[in-house]
Amino acid sequence: MRALGLDIGSARIGVAVSDPTGCVASPIAVLDAAELARDVRALADLVEDYDVESLVVGLPLTLGGEEGPQAAEVRDVAERFAVTLGIPVEYYDERHSSAEAKRSMRASGMSEREQRGSIDKVAAAIVLQGWLDARRQKSGRRR
Repeated sequence: MRALGLDIGSARIGVAVSDPTGCVASPIAVLDAAELARDVRALADLVEDYDVESLVVGLPLTLGGEEGPQAAEVRDVAERFAVTLGIPVEYYDERHSSAEAKRSMRASGMSEREQRGSIDKVAAAIVLQGWLDARRQKSGRRR
């Protein structure tokens, strides 16, 4: 089962996809949030191209682990996507995904300038990988 991971921001939405076995997440795109609010065709194309069965959305919880106004906005956007695309949505804690994405990209030698266009999709991959790992751990399966 393939899942599409989303890191929903006010300006950009990072997108990642899992492999068909549900073991590995890979960053694939950064989409314009305002454009997707008007027309989800770009996201629908990715769902179709990758034969995606579910969305996994990073939920921005507070440091205390609670949902605030930003989490409510992300849920609203994600629910609209899920209904329009006709696939289920699940949420996964994304509190540190962007910072982790920046650290990872910096460690791989990317400059700040090179990172700009990729942080969102790498953050989406980190969220999706965390969800995949937790799901596999819950079911007792190993890589």
